[in-house]
Amino acid sequence: MKKNIISLENIAMSFDGEKILNDISLDIRDKEFVTLLGPSGCGKTTTLRIIGGFLTPDSGSVKFEGREIKNLPPYKRNVNTVFQRYALFPHLNVYDNIAFGLRVKKVSDKDIQKRVREMLELVNLHGFEKRSVDRLSGGQQQRVAIARALVNHPKVLLLDEPLGALDLKLRKEMQTELKRIQQRLEITFIYVTHDQEEALTMSDTVVVMNGGIIQQVGSPVDIYNEPTNAFVADFIGESNILNGRMVKDLLVEISGHEYECVDKGFGENKPVDVVIRPEDIKLVPAEDALISGVVRRVTFKGVHYEMAVEAYDHNWLVHSTKAAELGDTVGITFDPYDIHIMHKMEEES
Repeated sequence: MKKNIISLENIAMSFDGEKILNDISLDIRDKEFVTLLGPSGCGKTTTLRIIGGFLTPDSGSVKFEGREIKNLPPYKRNVNTVFQRYALFPHLNVYDNIAFGLRVKKVSDKDIQKRVREMLELVNLHGFEKRSVDRLSGGQQQRVAIARALVNHPKVLLLDEPLGALDLKLRKEMQTELKRIQQRLEITFIYVTHDQEEALTMSDTVVVMNGGIIQQVGSPVDIYNEPTNAFVADFIGESNILNGRMVKDLLVEISGHEYECVDKGFGENKPVDVVIRPEDIKLVPAEDALISGVVRRVTFKGVHYEMAVEAYDHNWLVHSTKAAELGDTVGITFDPYDIHIMHKMEEES
């Protein structure tokens, strides 16, 4: 079991009377890639800046390896940050940008040379030492910023949407690169993004945030397959979120029909939210299903077709490698383990 390296306890933060973080608590384990994920304004960047020492929370505790650091300035924390705007020094070349922090700490020239070379190898920029940073691509500038942050050997690297300025192809390449670097160095990465696919691709642990509250913490598989509420289900991937009624354990009513499921503990005759992922739905002849509807839209997405099926009071989103015909009447089926039951959002407090 990995030990906790950072613990946030009951953190609250407000700006101009508006609550940005609402009493959040979070343990971050050593040597993990942890992603803070959520829409704009959810509090993820504020959380990152509190960990980095750029903001002091109104209340709560920030512990690093068990020691309170809430009032410790950034330069005294064993943490470095890579921002979306890389903040490289335009008058310095690649080598001098990476070496800057070491020189401030008065590290010997011999050690600086050794550590900068190690970083250049790590981020695949060997041979770029004398290149002006203004002559680098966005992806190369990104690598210089990462090398500069890592050359001080921090125990934790904070990354605030660092891939946001890159094009899609380069962004995906850098996702793989960042994960490789984190695994090779075995240090903790705390990454902020609003991109769900990015979070699922790179992370050991995903922290989903909304409205200054942590909605769910778990592995990418858990977050995707077992969302704790409708917000998480809707934000992580695409979902059909339906009104349902938990008849009893292992039995739920959807659109007036009862279905076996694998969930229990919700009580009897309780209103619930039901989540069914589009890829878990099978289209069959209408007579072979309890629920049927009309295909209103068919869109080719490359690896699958996306279809909208209008049935009762819901437009069902369906992903399949086989396309139905526009206007066809089709049946909708799914297996018990593809039905995910959640408490109604308004019941949560």
